[in-house]
Amino acid sequence: MEVENHTVLSQFLLVGLSEDPELQPILFGLFLSMYLVTVLGNLLIILAVSSDSHLHTPMYFFLSNLSLIDICFTSTIIPKMLVNIHAHSKEISYLECLTQVYFFMIFVGMDDMLLTVMAYDRFVAICYPLKYTVIMNPRHCGHLVLMCWIIMLCFSLTHILLVKQLTFSIGTEIPHFFCEVAQLFKVASSDALIGIIVMYVSTALLVVFPVAGILYSYSQIVSTLVRMSSSLSKYKAFSTCGSHLCVVSLFYGTGLGVYLSSAVTHSPQESSIASVMYTVVAPMLNPFIYSLRNKDMKGALGRLLSRAASYS
Repeated sequence: MEVENHTVLSQFLLVGLSEDPELQPILFGLFLSMYLVTVLGNLLIILAVSSDSHLHTPMYFFLSNLSLIDICFTSTIIPKMLVNIHAHSKEISYLECLTQVYFFMIFVGMDDMLLTVMAYDRFVAICYPLKYTVIMNPRHCGHLVLMCWIIMLCFSLTHILLVKQLTFSIGTEIPHFFCEVAQLFKVASSDALIGIIVMYVSTALLVVFPVAGILYSYSQIVSTLVRMSSSLSKYKAFSTCGSHLCVVSLFYGTGLGVYLSSAVTHSPQESSIASVMYTVVAPMLNPFIYSLRNKDMKGALGRLLSRAASYS
């Protein structure tokens, strides 16, 4: 039975990671712990950057924005998952599902684009150090972040409008632990060919251009470092890129892993488990990467925690 009016379709069913009742408490505890660590870690990064005047630079401005996006990213997915596990339910309303799709696409795209902007920031800092403060002025930095938001808001809205044109059978199951646009196109009762084409083309653009921007930035950075005579100067210059390279590798590596797992295996459950890496694990690890590999950030976090301890 197909539903012609979307208002009639009240809910979808999320299959989740496992249907084994004995695993549900373990999954609940595991994902609750990872979610709290993600929120706390990224929140500490934001507070450290905002409270320490030494970190009021473009690099840390973009980092605090990345941390905010990571909090929003995981908050789009994990709380609903935890509620369903706790309530022993698979249900997600039609409106909740579309909302989750919309914000998930915005935040994953913002992660992608901010990593590219951060690569551009390192490129300007190392290749044009004398012009850095002029080029990366606060207004320009704000415009770069605003541009990322506008692109992703339009990108996500386009996909939501395409999903709204689809019809679904009552009781449609989504073989995932959250609503994803690709899964909605797969389970739709009506023809989703246009939506699938738009999804693949737009996703390719959002991957190719940022990756090309990151590769170009680092090719220029390496070229500049090679021309430096002092080994100490080379080390100091490239050390500021280490954390960013780790986060970029984690983001694209986990994304590639999800793509390959879905291409190799036909098991929705295995693809869902692979998705955990970029939806939960990557945002959780980002604060550790930036705090452990960055002396300025470690110092700022230490001062923030010392002030918090003195107030208490």
